Amino acid sequence: MAGFAELRIKIHEGQNGEAPDMVRDLAIETRPEELRLVEALLFAASEPLDEKMLAKHLPAGVDVRAALKRLRVEYAPRGVNLVRIGNKWTFRTANDLSWLLTHEAVEPKKLSRAAIETLAIIAYHQPVTRAEIEEIRGVSTAKGTLDVLLETGWVRPRGRRKAPGRPLTYGTTADFLGHFGLEALGDLPGLDDLKGSGLFDGTLPADFSVPEPSDDPALRADEDPLEPGDLDLGLAPRVDGTEE
Repeated sequence: MAGFAELRIKIHEGQNGEAPDMVRDLAIETRPEELRLVEALLFAASEPLDEKMLAKHLPAGVDVRAALKRLRVEYAPRGVNLVRIGNKWTFRTANDLSWLLTHEAVEPKKLSRAAIETLAIIAYHQPVTRAEIEEIRGVSTAKGTLDVLLETGWVRPRGRRKAPGRPLTYGTTADFLGHFGLEALGDLPGLDDLKGSGLFDGTLPADFSVPEPSDDPALRADEDPLEPGDLDLGLAPRVDGTEE
């Protein structure tokens, strides 16, 4: 154990240089160097360390276990504590301060192929119903596919088609434009752009064309306004299942 160094603190001194009224002698224990070494090793480590690993990097004769116990006592009232996990040691944020590091994060998820195809059809063909989406895709669209797009805020119910069953019609939103860096739907790639990007190989049918998407938010002549409860219906909880 290292010795002690005395520290004299002058509490009060007279105006004319007289001797101090009070002098207090404090004995401050010199902190062992091995504590600093153990601290440095633990802070620099990317994972908890056991006593054997610590001893390999310390001078011979150092009592690693005693040093760890003393460090744990020193750090107990601090914002960072020395904790033992199994037979290993590491520094962790004090339990009562964990709220400082708590944050909410949104985990980005990739859209399924079905969702991407559905989004593209809505963008180019809006206003469009689910049945019309399925007709263009050539396969049934799982309910969860539309729900995912509604949850992202990229798609919204526009109105109801004036047709048997009065199905909901869908269109894109301003969030859709913002996410994909578009000023208007007219900025979506046209047929020449798609050909230039190599998305089309071979010869296309003679009557093949890419629709001209419209930014007009007004309802079409074949659409009725939404009714109370339609938005709740459009944003119904997603149904887990296989999407085509």
